[in-house]
Amino acid sequence: MKLAATLLAAEGTNPLLPHTYELVVGVFSFAVVVIVVGRILTPRIQKALADRTEAIEGGIKKAEDAQAEAQSVLKQYHDRLQEARQEAARLRDEAREQGAQIKAELQEEAKAEAQRIIAAAHAQIEADKQQALTQLRAEIGRLSTDLAGRIVGESLEDEARQRRIVDRFLEELENTNAAVR
Repeated sequence: MKLAATLLAAEGTNPLLPHTYELVVGVFSFAVVVIVVGRILTPRIQKALADRTEAIEGGIKKAEDAQAEAQSVLKQYHDRLQEARQEAARLRDEAREQGAQIKAELQEEAKAEAQRIIAAAHAQIEADKQQALTQLRAEIGRLSTDLAGRIVGESLEDEARQRRIVDRFLEELENTNAAVR
């Protein structure tokens, strides 16, 4: 080490300072790098950064637009769904009303049919009653004339006479019944 220190001291130069040609080449190289970086690469880097920023902002804008459109579509979907629900409720109400109306009509028809059947039954009963009364009068008349013929001892075969006697007898019977009531 002593030898190196002696050699350096003999040269008379400082080992920490570079040689002049190295300084010139270093400064020239630095200037070339600064010019290349400052004039050529920096604008390209700035342009790339601006393009990237623009692309990112455009992507954000597109995403916001897409989200707004999605919100709009979702609102339309909800509106349509609400309309469909209201329409379904309206149709259910109409069906209920129609069902109640049909039920009421069927009940009215059934009541009318029942009334018609009851009226027909009453008419049939009245007709049967009249027929029974007619047959009963005829039978009472025949029995009465037979009995009267036996009591009187005469034949009451004449039909006109029989009718008059029976009718008179029945009228008297009805009058006595009416007076008793």
